[in-house]
Amino acid sequence: MASACVRGAWSAALIRVALTSSALTCISMPALAQEAGAETASVDPNEIIVSARRRSETLQETPVAITAVNSAMIEDKAALNIGDLMGTAPNLIITNQASGAAAANLSIRGLTYADVEKSAEPTVGVVVDGVFIGTSTGQFFDFFDIEQIEVLRGPQGTLFGRNTIGGVVNIRRTRPTGELGVKAEISYGRFDTLATRAVVNVPLGQNLALKGFYFHNQSDGWYRQAQDGRRRGGSNNENFGASLLATPTDGFEALLTIEKQVQDFDPATSILTNSGDAFCALAPAQECNRNTTGDLYTVFGEPTSSHYSAPAATLEMNLDVGEVKLTSVTGYRESEEGQTQDFDSSSTDLYYVYRGQDYDQFSQELRAAGNFGPSFDYVVGAYYFRSNYELDQWTRVTAFSPGVDPRDYDQNPQHVEGKTRSIAVFGDFNWAFADKFRLSFGGRFTRDKKALSNAFGGVLIGQGSDSFKKFTPKVGVDYRPSDDVMVYASWSRGYRSGGFSPRAGSAESASRAYGPETVDSYEIGGKFDMMGGMLQLNLAGFISKYKDLQQNNNVFCATCATQNETVTSNVGSATIKGIEADFTLRPTQGLTISGALGLLDSKFKGFIVGGVSPVTGAIIPFDFSNNDLIYNPDMTASLSATYTVPTSFGEVVGNVGYRYIGRYDQQISVGGLTGDTTNGPAIVTGNDPRVRTDEQNLVDASLTTRFDLAGTEAHVTLFGRNLLDDRGPTHGFTVGGLFAFGTAREPRTYGVTLGVKY
Repeated sequence: MASACVRGAWSAALIRVALTSSALTCISMPALAQEAGAETASVDPNEIIVSARRRSETLQETPVAITAVNSAMIEDKAALNIGDLMGTAPNLIITNQASGAAAANLSIRGLTYADVEKSAEPTVGVVVDGVFIGTSTGQFFDFFDIEQIEVLRGPQGTLFGRNTIGGVVNIRRTRPTGELGVKAEISYGRFDTLATRAVVNVPLGQNLALKGFYFHNQSDGWYRQAQDGRRRGGSNNENFGASLLATPTDGFEALLTIEKQVQDFDPATSILTNSGDAFCALAPAQECNRNTTGDLYTVFGEPTSSHYSAPAATLEMNLDVGEVKLTSVTGYRESEEGQTQDFDSSSTDLYYVYRGQDYDQFSQELRAAGNFGPSFDYVVGAYYFRSNYELDQWTRVTAFSPGVDPRDYDQNPQHVEGKTRSIAVFGDFNWAFADKFRLSFGGRFTRDKKALSNAFGGVLIGQGSDSFKKFTPKVGVDYRPSDDVMVYASWSRGYRSGGFSPRAGSAESASRAYGPETVDSYEIGGKFDMMGGMLQLNLAGFISKYKDLQQNNNVFCATCATQNETVTSNVGSATIKGIEADFTLRPTQGLTISGALGLLDSKFKGFIVGGVSPVTGAIIPFDFSNNDLIYNPDMTASLSATYTVPTSFGEVVGNVGYRYIGRYDQQISVGGLTGDTTNGPAIVTGNDPRVRTDEQNLVDASLTTRFDLAGTEAHVTLFGRNLLDDRGPTHGFTVGGLFAFGTAREPRTYGVTLGVKY
């Protein structure tokens, strides 16, 4: 929050707000997530320092659509993981994906990649301590040891790791403090959910500081097995590691973090197969044609399990040589997964798989930041990323052999190997070219090389290798008529690399590359402080032109081992328009009220791919242009209030929040057909309603008491999430007229947390 306030009349302020726009959630507590190596200065307690542009700037001075959430807000809301951000930022959707460990489906401004395959990078980047996580697996992040989170909306190619077309969730964890200290919590809640977390800081001398951390979270899950009533969907998650901070001189520091995440869980899914699917004739009648609300919480499938192990290391080094600050961020991450899943989700053994995957990634980023005089500053750098993965999948299809390990049953397992190599150079510049005016411009040149091979039963089906390159510029201008108002306009281009289809089952499909997709985003915005700094009110408007969309299509394949294949291809274009608004109001001491609103309107154009004619069985053109884009709710909104009351023993903090998420679809699918269904084009009338999430009305609340306990700061928090018990799906998927399955969102839950800090 900027320190100055609007001095004009209230009506005049409203007029100015109505004529300008921005998108920014402002937090009442300070959060010092400064770029390492930057100079630290005293800040107004109502300001937030962000590093969205790899510079230390106040939130209100940053001409970027950004939401910042600090540790105090996370604690007050009893937030547990990255999924609790949904609704806090406008036009942000985050759901958990059961087909992969700690996997997240993220959508910002209607741009998403809802898949767990590791052949393609996510549309929305999750960056942890400066390192881009290259797959959706591992993105569903725990929130205990967090200093600040920044959600950047729109393409972020000039500064953040891999080129991202949708946006970035930038997570910065706490650094070793150099002072002896402990922060620990234990929580227990519904569904036998138990969480224990601890962070310990230890000084190791004048120039060394150590931080150790351990998180544990387990739950029995919120599904019920129909046959015996036992809980399904349980999980056990462990995350542990240590960070060592060395500061041998005033101008140099190095931060090394070594960690590991281990997760064991039951990837339970709910059956959504109906009478139009072939598998409905093979499953018990009572398991077909079920609804997508309350029925989702009862499951019928066979036992499943998943084990995920992911060690990682990050080294960040900063050198201040006076006029220039140099930064190096090195990241390494690998994972090993073994997962069984009953995809048909019925009590009949129809489609059961074992998926084993190995993945590793390495990234190296080098940056230089400085100034050319008082009116020009810059960040320039280079980036390298490489990843390798192997997938082995054994499948039982209509085997009617429950209990038989797919690795024993399937004599022709699928084996996929993929490689990615990427290099990039980038620059981002600010030039104050006139009084109160600033020009921001920059760009990134990226060259990607990808290779993939696909085999069944040890016999190579197909392979391919290709390179993709793109220059993605960004330019913007901002104007500050006073200390209380900033307006800006920008244009940026986002790029997502092409690649190959890992689920291809034919030689032609496996060797054919799909091309890159691009987004041109146009945005106007403004940021305002009003009523003596009591109110921040912000609006934004944007138009995104989405070209050469990468979409998965499940098609019939007579020569494939499973008689169908999923192929990624470039299909047409889309236009997404949106308005975003948010505010923070502090009407009295101790009370903070905040809200956010996001509106989206999106439309496909020229989305034509091959489909199977229901009349002849031949492949004919299907036109999907009338379908909704996935993860594109028409509206997201939130309203929350936090009230802090000082007491004789400490303080009491109450928080209540409401989030509204409009309905959205999770898969491009066939809901109905018109037009020429014999020769084409057949007109698809919309997505299958089984992959549609209904409207969500989510109410969360917490009450925290903080007090002194023998010289130690302690707290007790009572919390409740989804108090209205709004039930429905988070994910739905249909498979080529064979079957369909889905997952359910967390129902009403509640619990208590005990914590200490010293």
